[in-house]
Amino acid sequence: MYSSHSILPEVTHMTHWSNKKKKSTPTEEHSYSDASRGIRLQKVLAEAGIGSRRACEEIIKSGEVKVNGEIVDSLPAWVDPQRDQISVRGKNIKRNEPHVYVMLFKPRGVVCSNDDPSGRERAIDLVKHPSRVRLYPVGRLDVESSGLLLLTNDGELANRITHPRYGIHKIYEITVSGSLDEPAVRKLERGIFLSDHRTSHGHKPGRKTAQSRLHLLKQDRNRTRLRMELREGRNRQIRRMMADVGHRVKKLRRIQMGPLKLKSLRPGQWRELLPQELQALRRAAFQTSQPSRP
Repeated sequence: MYSSHSILPEVTHMTHWSNKKKKSTPTEEHSYSDASRGIRLQKVLAEAGIGSRRACEEIIKSGEVKVNGEIVDSLPAWVDPQRDQISVRGKNIKRNEPHVYVMLFKPRGVVCSNDDPSGRERAIDLVKHPSRVRLYPVGRLDVESSGLLLLTNDGELANRITHPRYGIHKIYEITVSGSLDEPAVRKLERGIFLSDHRTSHGHKPGRKTAQSRLHLLKQDRNRTRLRMELREGRNRQIRRMMADVGHRVKKLRRIQMGPLKLKSLRPGQWRELLPQELQALRRAAFQTSQPSRP
């Protein structure tokens, strides 16, 4: 099944809906601190498709989750999803909702965030799945970039794919201005210090990007085409890395995520993952439990 929509003008910023709320001041001890009650609350939310497990932890801490009418805004917390009534932002989570896995060829100019205050076209607007389940994009792909975007309501798999410790690689085809020389290639592969946060006094000291692999595809005086493999996904990482070595990104497309390859789609089209694709993706995501060292 395919779907396509018109593309809106490019924008320059996207955020995840779960990070927009300010953290609340934790209330007194809640009633769900007994581990014998069942399953960790963030795991239940993730399995219900609310977001990755890390995102669900932030949602809990922001005071947006209630269990049987009681606000639970601190961790740890354990619940019984079959007996407890759990709500997020006043809406009860759905139990036993089937998991859906969609590959979208995200066009440029479409935002990945599910919550865009400006009303711009979102990736989920391109996917009209018959189940009508709420899907969430897995990992970052900025609005100016295109390519493979996985959407799912399987929060546990999403966490495995996006968390750097599990080492799921992503491959991008990139065109940059100018000729990328050997010293720049070596610097990019070794890693570059990037700042991830802003304060009132400017950028905080950054941390070094993980090692990456580069393969030059075509090069002349005016531009360089290359393929780049990453095992982490920091905000606008490739564009910032290229800017650090003096090259502007002209085109960026993600073509692979772990064993999952972008194929049989045109920009704006989507399809469900094939059984063998999902099996390979789950095998890659769950076979590694130690920090990756590319």
